[in-house]
Amino acid sequence: MAVDKDLVSTSRFSAPWVFAAGGAVGVLGGMIGLGGAEFRLPLLIGLFGFAALSAVILNKAMSLVVVLVALPARFAAVPPSEVFGHWPVALNLLAGSLLGAWVGASWAVRMRSATLYKVLAALMVLMAAALVATHSTVVGALDLPAWAQVPSGVVAGFGIGVVAAIMGVAGGELLIPTIVLLFAVDIKAAGSLSLLVSLPTMLVAFARYSRDGSFAVLGTHIRFAATMIGGSVAGAAVGGLLLGAVPDLLLVPGLAVVLLVSAVKVARHD
Repeated sequence: MAVDKDLVSTSRFSAPWVFAAGGAVGVLGGMIGLGGAEFRLPLLIGLFGFAALSAVILNKAMSLVVVLVALPARFAAVPPSEVFGHWPVALNLLAGSLLGAWVGASWAVRMRSATLYKVLAALMVLMAAALVATHSTVVGALDLPAWAQVPSGVVAGFGIGVVAAIMGVAGGELLIPTIVLLFAVDIKAAGSLSLLVSLPTMLVAFARYSRDGSFAVLGTHIRFAATMIGGSVAGAAVGGLLLGAVPDLLLVPGLAVVLLVSAVKVARHD
């Protein structure tokens, strides 16, 4: 039934409009060095009329492609040798995030639609808080003892995997500060390392969603998804060029407000 509703909703929007919406998401994400999936999700629900689970699955598919496209660019900025030098950190986080992604996707497909809208709204508030905290304060390492570092990484990875799966995002907003805080990795290397953790984590969530009937929304709206992905990639490139053009003092609170307003609207969604 959700697929029929989605078909009616999206048929009103032309390809240029969908591309432009994806471009706007990409620009916003690129300006803060992220993929922008947290801004795409409320658009899919509020503007394009997708049901909650359909929006999450589409967002996950788009996020997966954006991460794949972003990897070469990140490796150009940060040498692969520097990133792969932190492979124990990636494995530590993956030990929790892979399980978290499977659990999060399992919860999402079992939730009542009304409950999922409210959970998504709460997670948008979390993302807004993480955005402000990461970009408005200096993130420093916690200097944990070795015996506490590994279990902390597993627990943090699990939580991030759950959130990323339920929202259909890569999770960089949470992964980057976690990598810096727990493992004292330079923030530039942390950005690239987060993509290496995100990719297998998203694949696990994607595999779990593929077992649910709602996954059919991806095949039904493949042109829509491809068009929005194209816009997101193009927008991210533009946003990357604008990185630093708008002071974080103005940009970050503005984006946080966008997420909070979106959270209110999604929470009220029927």
